[in-house]
Amino acid sequence: MAIDAATGIARILKQEGVEWVSTFPVCRVNNALGRENVPMLMMRDDRYAIAVADAFSRITGGKQIGVATVQGGVNAAGLQVAYAGLAQAYEDNSPMLCITDGVPIGGMENSHFDVTSSLKSVSKWYGYIDKPERVPEFMRRAFTMLRTGRPGPVILAVPDAAGQYDETADPYVPVKGWKSAPDPADVTVAIDMLRKAQNPLVYAGEGIIYADAAAELKTFVELANTPVISTLKAKGAFPEDHPLFVGVRGEQVNEYLTKSDLILAVGSSLSPGRFSHAIPNAASKTIINCSVTELDVNKVFPTAHALIGDARFSLQALAGELSSQTGGRGRDAGHVQAEVKASRDAALAQYRDAMASNDTPINPYRVYSGLMKVLDPHKSFVTHESGNTRDQLTTVYDTLIPRGFLGWGNVSSLGYSLAAVVAAKKAHPDRQVVAVTGEAGLGYMMGNLEVPVREKLGVTVVHISNGGFSGYGPGFWGAGHDPYTHRVLGPDEVDMSKAIREFGLHTERVTEPGEIEGALQRALAANDAGQPSYIEVICSQFPVYGQWMGRHA
Repeated sequence: MAIDAATGIARILKQEGVEWVSTFPVCRVNNALGRENVPMLMMRDDRYAIAVADAFSRITGGKQIGVATVQGGVNAAGLQVAYAGLAQAYEDNSPMLCITDGVPIGGMENSHFDVTSSLKSVSKWYGYIDKPERVPEFMRRAFTMLRTGRPGPVILAVPDAAGQYDETADPYVPVKGWKSAPDPADVTVAIDMLRKAQNPLVYAGEGIIYADAAAELKTFVELANTPVISTLKAKGAFPEDHPLFVGVRGEQVNEYLTKSDLILAVGSSLSPGRFSHAIPNAASKTIINCSVTELDVNKVFPTAHALIGDARFSLQALAGELSSQTGGRGRDAGHVQAEVKASRDAALAQYRDAMASNDTPINPYRVYSGLMKVLDPHKSFVTHESGNTRDQLTTVYDTLIPRGFLGWGNVSSLGYSLAAVVAAKKAHPDRQVVAVTGEAGLGYMMGNLEVPVREKLGVTVVHISNGGFSGYGPGFWGAGHDPYTHRVLGPDEVDMSKAIREFGLHTERVTEPGEIEGALQRALAANDAGQPSYIEVICSQFPVYGQWMGRHA
């Protein structure tokens, strides 16, 4: 049975359970996807096509793989725009698949933009399908990479989408993916170290979510009676109403990082960055790293001990060993829970006051309070934008389920929150889905606001509208770090709710604190009918939030 390479790829995607593909024309695989009845979600630019696929993989914890197609080849205009999205997916270890046109054989080295070298720098694996008959082989390798080991984007380049091959010569069988467990001897040593520690701390990373290990994390933490902090990307991996949860950021997190004598990092690389914590006096602490890859061991901070393996298997083994060593009793609880509560209450007091504020313009924390009252934490999805909405929400927003909140920020591509809620609605059609954005993020997403209208996706964008890039310019918090480039047209000059209404969204403008919850409820009601919503909340500039330990820039 002779078929062309593009058709083979489309059929294999269906075998792998891919139900839709995000795209921005033109890619030579797209017509085959259409003929094979694979729905395409057309975004308004290539970067957003990548971002939606990236977000879908993150939100599903890699159980479903987001796939995007973009224009490549010699005229790689699409890839040049998509590159930023691929860089973000690579930096954040997102297992998404990008399919693009490959430079035709014999067409290399004829352009200044080196497609191959560039794409290898932002992918876990770059595959160039040099012969049509290799389609099944390369698709097997791609899905093996996507489902095995450290997550990351895979890029497949198809130079001859029309080339023919015999589909029956190498029948495709879907790829399972493989996981490994840690060495039992390493588990025993880790528990010995934990039991000797006076102030142990669990640092939960996003690997918990990809391993589907939230239940195992909770079981182990309760047995170990150990405080927990989580990374930005792992927010929600541990229920944030739990008495052992310290936080994601803020003074209480800094306190526990400082006083800890042992840090058990599970599913985190402990990589330094603007949106992660430094470890104070790291050389004097015992750091145990439980990671799926050796690349995270002794990275920046000295690692005293390591468990290499899947986070779920590691946590199961740790819990089993701790139970065995203590006759099922676990570590003595002491006053840990009371101490965590006192630390959290003291650190969050100023934010809780702001959340109850009736000031006008509205304090942004009052908006977050409204969201927490209106949304069901077990049946909703919230994400932030790059900037103050990220920093404020991750300080105070309680997340009770894995991926009830999507934290992101290593690369911080503005406008990503819209791609995230589009992907979240595709992943969880029955959930309430909200993106909270500021001025800069809204500017990036404007062209793509048409997409959820066209696709009838019930998502809500909440805009903290304050007429500037809060914290960039001068104000009560100081001189600002960019006093010359912080102002934009504000709510007095432009009514964004009227402008965006023309796209077909349900829109409202909120000026009084008492109007917030009602506006949110009406937005969500519109979502239930398949209409996306936009709520513009006239807010003050209030760039106040919990800091990262050792990171103040």
